[in-house]
Amino acid sequence: MPSQKLKFLAPLLLAGVAAGCGNTRKAEAGNPATAPAVAVVKAVRRDLANNLEIASEFQPFQEIEVYAKVSGYVQKLYVDWGTHVKQGQLLAVLEIPELQQQLQQDEAAVRRSDNDLARAHEELHRAESAYTVAHLTYTRLAEVQKSRPGLVAQQEVDVAQGKDLEARASLSAAQDTLAAAEQSLDVAKAAHEKDKAMYAYARITAPFDGIVTEIYAYTGALLPAGTSSNKGSLALCRLSQNNRLRLVIPVPESVLPEIHIGGSVEVRVPVLKKTYQGIVARFADQVDASTRTMHTEVDVPNPALELVPGEYAEASLVLRQEHNVLAVPVQALNRAGDTVTVLVVNGQNQIEERKVQIGIESPSEVEILSGLKDGELVVVGNRSQLRPGLTVSPKIASATEVSGGM
Repeated sequence: MPSQKLKFLAPLLLAGVAAGCGNTRKAEAGNPATAPAVAVVKAVRRDLANNLEIASEFQPFQEIEVYAKVSGYVQKLYVDWGTHVKQGQLLAVLEIPELQQQLQQDEAAVRRSDNDLARAHEELHRAESAYTVAHLTYTRLAEVQKSRPGLVAQQEVDVAQGKDLEARASLSAAQDTLAAAEQSLDVAKAAHEKDKAMYAYARITAPFDGIVTEIYAYTGALLPAGTSSNKGSLALCRLSQNNRLRLVIPVPESVLPEIHIGGSVEVRVPVLKKTYQGIVARFADQVDASTRTMHTEVDVPNPALELVPGEYAEASLVLRQEHNVLAVPVQALNRAGDTVTVLVVNGQNQIEERKVQIGIESPSEVEILSGLKDGELVVVGNRSQLRPGLTVSPKIASATEVSGGM
């Protein structure tokens, strides 16, 4: 009998011991001294921007091959690799013997035409004088014959009239000769000015401020005229404008509505460990069908010429920007399809799971549209062992710890 009684009481004793242990664990979980520490941050208001990060390389703002407009030999060369030049600065002088001779012929033709014009003026004056005398003689004889018939023979009047008509014809011919001489002088002067303009091309100048990045011809080399259709014509040099650079960015089709002329762009140059500010200056306004991107150019000022074409850069385009919005680190979010939740530590240091709506998202933070209030603590550390209702010991995490992926 005693042994049967012990067998009956044993399960009850074990149940009592187990119940006592459970109450002890519940007490420890509710005790702040023994609560697990969790990393948290405060939900605060700040300015957020959604950026597009794209790597690219700098290109000169403009770069050209400098050709000669007339064929000639390089007589003097004033530039070399890396020479910095200003707009209008002399790059080289060509020797063009044929044009020099042609200019001499043109000058002689202008002088000859000028002399012909002077003779035409003198001939015109002589013809005008002869016509004046002949016309007066005929007019007087005709008046005398009318006033005193028979005093002057009709033959004399007829001869005077003939000389008058002859002098008038000579005057007209002299006027025509003068007009022809003037036209000849104009033609000679035009030919002279044309050849002078062509000879002026013997002086090759810089069309814009830039840097000579390559030399193709040196003193004594024959430069063909760059106006020919021959694509293999030899250029003098290559000139690059580097005081302002282009950064060509292929912008994805999905963000095209956010791209605007004048938009701010942050340009980071890893090799220099510097950041520069640029602007969206132009875009193609057409999507490339093969890549589904749009050609977009960012202008980056480079007055000190620190940047060099060909250097790699990382461009960060501001697609959307919001001011004074409630934000938390992206590490605080738990995404499950379209549902986004965060773990909040309430005033009793207990875990709450909140469903939130998010807005603009930057690489490190996200806007909270609803579900949180200013100053509430959200968990950013490891959430695998955390459950709603659990008492925890919140520890404010620094920005470094958050970015490090606690």
